[in-house]
Amino acid sequence: MKYGEKEILESKLEPWPNPYPDRNYTIEITFPEFSCLCPRSGYPDYATIKITYIPDQYIVELKSLKLYLNKYRNQYISHEEATNKIYEDLYNLLKPRKLQVIGDWNPRGNVKTIIKVSSEDNP
Repeated sequence: MKYGEKEILESKLEPWPNPYPDRNYTIEITFPEFSCLCPRSGYPDYATIKITYIPDQYIVELKSLKLYLNKYRNQYISHEEATNKIYEDLYNLLKPRKLQVIGDWNPRGNVKTIIKVSSEDNP
């Protein structure tokens, strides 16, 4: 196993203290090389994952996020499940004031899908 594969396998999302917890500010993260496997066909699916949040007490450490997102590359998971799982894991870790995760999936079979999950839409 190569060192990068080992890092991905062992990675965990890591919260860091927010340096400005008394201030509302927006963090936008784009991950343009997200990949996973279609649970029906096994074909690869590709997306740009866009994460936007207003932190409360914690922010996400970016290397841990990168490794976490790379864990999906060998998982059989639907567009909807992957986008919702990323949202859920970040929300549970950070408890942000606001969070939105968008899975902007590349077309496959002439079908383009965009999945949006937001804390504004969920209690």
